[in-house]
Amino acid sequence: MIRTIRIAGFGGQGVMLTGQLLAYAATKQGLYSIWVPTYGPETRGGTANCAVTISDQPIFSPVFKDSDDLMVFNLPSYQKFKDRVKDDGNLFYNASLIEEDVVSADTHVFGIPMSEEAIRLGKPQVANMVMLGAYLKRVGLFKDDVILDSLLKLLGAKKKDMLEVNRSALEKGRSFIDA
Repeated sequence: MIRTIRIAGFGGQGVMLTGQLLAYAATKQGLYSIWVPTYGPETRGGTANCAVTISDQPIFSPVFKDSDDLMVFNLPSYQKFKDRVKDDGNLFYNASLIEEDVVSADTHVFGIPMSEEAIRLGKPQVANMVMLGAYLKRVGLFKDDVILDSLLKLLGAKKKDMLEVNRSALEKGRSFIDA
């Protein structure tokens, strides 16, 4: 098993945290993982994307052209990476910010209103967790407790109080994917 994932958006949308969380959770679950961040020249507001590779065998290269899964948080990221998903792959897009018709004959497409739902939860900064919840339900790679333990580790002691709202955001995201 090898799974390639690209996550893209503006800096400050949680792109890097989402990728780190997947890579950390994979390792915690006994899999191999590589997380490769790519930043634009700006820290917040500039473009950001990361590549995550997860496998049950050692990974010999972090480089891939087309991903099995793509999560895009904004329109420029969608436009840049929409054609870089493998046939029968998954494309998750932020339906709150991407208003053009997103259809693909070869890819499973999921519009997740991540920004709107995070605002409804009272914490716009958990939008990435709404998207991640949808992704996790669709691909079924991780146990829930592994994701929450990994999130707690990445949040650290200073942001431990954010765990509950992140858990709610993950659950909200899961609700957008049919069982």
